[in-house]
Amino acid sequence: MLTVTRLLPANADTPVVATLSLTAGDRAKSRHRFTADDGTPVYLNLPRGTVLRGGDLLGSDAEVWLRVVAKPEPVVVVTAQSGFDLLRAAYHLGNRHAQLELSPNGLKFEPDPVLEAMLTQLGGLALTTTTLPFEPEAGAYRAMAPGHNHDDHDHN
Repeated sequence: MLTVTRLLPANADTPVVATLSLTAGDRAKSRHRFTADDGTPVYLNLPRGTVLRGGDLLGSDAEVWLRVVAKPEPVVVVTAQSGFDLLRAAYHLGNRHAQLELSPNGLKFEPDPVLEAMLTQLGGLALTTTTLPFEPEAGAYRAMAPGHNHDDHDHN
């Protein structure tokens, strides 16, 4: 089993032995057993609170590197004709503590019938359920938490 204890930010030039495709929920697990895409057993032993992003590099003490892949998963994509309608949707989803991926033209969140009904009632929005990689925002406070700064890995 390959034990991973190091995290580096994405670098396409770094040679890797395998990729590790993980959902957003799996990328929030800092101590867990997974199977790399090539079948290699992997044990993550990273500082608690570490959240991985697609493209991140995971390393062992033996300088063996894996690349994290944001695995496609079911998501709801929200778009709107008006920037205000999209802003209002983000406000209401955030008010309900839904994890969101933000882009200039839309939002993504994990399927939830209650949230989808709420957005439909707001009006002015198009909701599409599809399967895509999901990279939710870390949040203003969480982004400063241990394990979220790729330059600082000494926090517990």
